[in-house]
Amino acid sequence: MNTYFGYVRVSTVKQGEGVSIEAQKEAICTYAARNGLEISAWFQEKETAAKAGRPIFNNMVKALKKRQAMGLIVHKIDRSARNFRDWARIGELADDGVDIHFATETLDFGSRGGRLSADIQAVIAADFIRNLKEETRKGIQGRLKQGLYPFAAPLGYLNNGGGKPKTLDPKRAALVKEMFELYASSTHSIRSLRIEMNARGLTNAKGQPPSKPLIEKMLSNPFYCGIIRIRTTGATYNGIHESLISVETFQQVQDVKSGKCGKKITKHNHIYRGLFKCGHCGYAMIPELQKGHVYYRCHTRKCATTSLREDAIEISVGKLLSGYELTQEAIELLVQAVNKWVERRIPNENQRLGFERELKEIEDKSEALTDALIDRLIDKETYNTRREKLILQKADIAEKAVRSENLNTVVEDVRKFLELVKSLAGLYQTLEPLERRGFVKFTTSNRIVYGKSPELEPCDWLQAVPDSQAVSCGALSRPKTRTAFGVSYSDIEGLVEASKCDLPEKLAKLMKKELPNKAAGQF
Repeated sequence: MNTYFGYVRVSTVKQGEGVSIEAQKEAICTYAARNGLEISAWFQEKETAAKAGRPIFNNMVKALKKRQAMGLIVHKIDRSARNFRDWARIGELADDGVDIHFATETLDFGSRGGRLSADIQAVIAADFIRNLKEETRKGIQGRLKQGLYPFAAPLGYLNNGGGKPKTLDPKRAALVKEMFELYASSTHSIRSLRIEMNARGLTNAKGQPPSKPLIEKMLSNPFYCGIIRIRTTGATYNGIHESLISVETFQQVQDVKSGKCGKKITKHNHIYRGLFKCGHCGYAMIPELQKGHVYYRCHTRKCATTSLREDAIEISVGKLLSGYELTQEAIELLVQAVNKWVERRIPNENQRLGFERELKEIEDKSEALTDALIDRLIDKETYNTRREKLILQKADIAEKAVRSENLNTVVEDVRKFLELVKSLAGLYQTLEPLERRGFVKFTTSNRIVYGKSPELEPCDWLQAVPDSQAVSCGALSRPKTRTAFGVSYSDIEGLVEASKCDLPEKLAKLMKKELPNKAAGQF
């Protein structure tokens, strides 16, 4: 009995888990038994036949050329090849005397007529693949123009089937957002960010800690701020899925990645890194760990400033903050000032028209950019890069317009914030070491060091607190444009920012509990 190879193939791994492989094998075995042929080996492949280069198919062809079997049995023609190169190789095997059979085709591959019929069917199979590709591309393009992402959802989102936008993953979305915000703060490298997110519990689709390449890919993906970018072509589209981060945050992340936002910490996560400068030369004090203590040093040669221990900084900060005990009257005056500030910023008709005008200008630029591509004045890569920038600008303007319409929540946010910071020094002492950095950042300014003496002053909004008797060491008064309540508009902007996004993690959690009086009473 002559020996033959049996070759079966499915286009995808998922298809291979079904009955297709078994159905092909059964048909081939039935054909072999009916014709007195013996299957000596099976070659099973889970690869598309549309492209040449299938490894198992190549090994089988080599074995046939070495006459390790008399011939080959395939389920049907389109299972063997859907590209002309592999079909030509099957033809070469037949020309070399290898016996070729197709289990479900009623043709004699050894005859001229049977060979011609098989060639025609192979051409039809190749055309079927080309048409399928074209229709698939049309479908994908249509989805993208609708703002839908027709591929697997990025980490932090969930798939909902074809024709539906991705939705936020309740288990991972918040952690992914934290990852972007942490990196945007310039306090982490990719390496340290991976360690931090692993500690916080972020996992990939397989339940494992995300790899460094995955984190880098995520941080560069504008999908998280509502923009769809196709990696292979560089084309961008407006997505209709819910944004996880703002365009502003995404841009900050890109600036940090490109080195525009200062040095990222890679090894040590010292609390006050980058916050204090040398009073003599103006350069940042560099933290170093020596004999169990952190020292901040000026690395300029022959500078009068030598080093400063971290605990000396904490003593100075505590001393400054201890002078700010907010009274209820001071809180009410600040809230009134914020309320007036909000009233001035709620957009009027002219401001709304300004937003619309900016959006119209971006639309005109997009059309001009498309015309430049059509006229071949720019290449496709330049077009995609500029188009993505315009889409991000458009999304940023739209976000600003929405924020300006939602200013009514600002007053209550500020009130809760002020209730929490009634006793700044007490709150500062309760924070974890790494939380203190953010607290010092939004409560102090002009942080400088002369010799071994740190000098700092309260930030603008705190400096403007009514009835405050505190005097900062070394602070210089700066001219301000005052409101009717004696607080500058720049001060209020700083206060609003502090109440919304610059809080340390612990303080933010207290605010979310909506128990400001109890929280403040702990200190």
